[in-house]
Amino acid sequence: MIRIVLADDGEDIRDYLCEIIANEHCSSEHDSNEYSSMEVIGTAANSRDAIELVDKLLPDIVLMDIQMETRTAGIDAIEIIRSKHPEIKCIVITIHEDDEYLFQAYLVGAADYIIKTSEPDKIIKSIYDVNTNQLLLRPEVAQKIMREYRRIQSTHSHMRNTLQVMMKVSTAEYEILRLIYDGHSYRSIAKLRCVEETTIRSQVNHILKKFKKKRMKEVIAELRASQIFE
Repeated sequence: MIRIVLADDGEDIRDYLCEIIANEHCSSEHDSNEYSSMEVIGTAANSRDAIELVDKLLPDIVLMDIQMETRTAGIDAIEIIRSKHPEIKCIVITIHEDDEYLFQAYLVGAADYIIKTSEPDKIIKSIYDVNTNQLLLRPEVAQKIMREYRRIQSTHSHMRNTLQVMMKVSTAEYEILRLIYDGHSYRSIAKLRCVEETTIRSQVNHILKKFKKKRMKEVIAELRASQIFE
C-alpha cells in the first residue's frame, strides 16, 4: 500500500486527485496488477497543515501544490518535510510548468512534478515511479534544469562583468548611477547635488565610457540584469 498525503488549496483539485487515486486503489485490489494499491490518508489546504499531517501520518508520498497561501508555500513545505523525513518522497502538483518554480522545487528535494490537468494514468505512473525509485529524469525536466542553469550562469556573468566596471567608478559617479537607477532625472540629480546639470551630464559621459555604452538606459539595463543594486 502506497500511503499518500495530498496538499492543495483547491477543493476541486483535491477531490479530483483523490478520486483518481481511489479508482486506482480499487483496480489494484481486484485485478492482478503489477502495481501496489495506493490510498490518500490525509489532505490539507495549506502548507502548515500539510507539514503537521506528514509529521503525524508519515506517508510514503506527499503530493504538494506549489502555490497555496504564498507563491512558494509548497516549495518551502517540501524543504521542511525533506529535512525532517528524508525517506518521504515529495511530488509537486502544479497547473503551470513554470521553469523557475520547478527548479526551486527540485533543489529542495522534490522527486517529480505532476500537471494537475494530466491524464489519470500519467498521474498514477508518476506516483508509482517515485515510490519505487524507478523515476528517470524526463527530457522536459532536464531541459528545464538546463534552461535555469544557463539563466543563472548568464546572471553571474553579467554580475562579474558589471562588477569589474563598477570597480573603476568614482564615488560621485556611483551616487549618480544609483540616483539614475532609482528613476531620477539629470535635473533632479543636479538639484540634489547642488551643481549645474551640465556637470551631471559630463559625469554621465564618463560613466558611459567606462561601461562602453552609448546611452544610459543601456547601462541601467546592465545593472538590472546583474542585480548590483538589488
